[in-house]
Amino acid sequence: MQSTQEYRKNRFAKVLLPAHNSDLKRYDSLYQLFCDNGYTKELCDLYADAFVNDQKKPSACDIVQLCHLYDRIHDLKSVTFYLETLKDKKLSGDERFGYCIESLKNMSKIGHWRDAVDFRTDNINFMQNHSSKVSAQRNADLYIALALTDCASKKYDQAFRLLTGMGYKPKGKSDTKLIEILITGVYIWACKGDQEGLEDAVQNAYSGLKIISFPHKWNKEYYEQCIEDAINKII
Repeated sequence: MQSTQEYRKNRFAKVLLPAHNSDLKRYDSLYQLFCDNGYTKELCDLYADAFVNDQKKPSACDIVQLCHLYDRIHDLKSVTFYLETLKDKKLSGDERFGYCIESLKNMSKIGHWRDAVDFRTDNINFMQNHSSKVSAQRNADLYIALALTDCASKKYDQAFRLLTGMGYKPKGKSDTKLIEILITGVYIWACKGDQEGLEDAVQNAYSGLKIISFPHKWNKEYYEQCIEDAINKII
């Protein structure tokens, strides 16, 4: 989940109005809930009501982040529902980039691999061009989404090449993106059905946990559960 500072920067490019200040306070209360408890259904539902369901014209960036939050608790049905609300909307570059990432992940995870491949084909030029304008972490998110697309279509070797070829370098000791990449590798090995490769991937993922200084107290337990989920083909 974006920090309050990141959210303010991305959502409110202009001088904050009183209504925006109120929104920022509501967001900060939800972000503190995230810091304390992590990804929970309560967090997702509160965010949905505060920034999407009760808004006449919800922000696309809020809908994209909501999809990301629901994806984290494996509520793929809710992700699908909210992504549909953006399908025919005119989106900014960053909004469209986020929408593409969440769409690729969602279609891949629910088994609609043909739709995922077609969506990738239609949007790959935009995604590749825009990736040069985003952070290394967001670029890694794109590679993960593309790898999941290949995995869904059973092109496992291509999926592995995407993960290993991105050459991601962690940004500080508390950067959790590397462990997310390693967990994706566990998931792909599990889907491939290669037990030896899976065991090595699991070992790498647990080794990755040992070198991270987690920013939140719940992080370590959360990522341990993510590894176990990935072993069982859940991501």
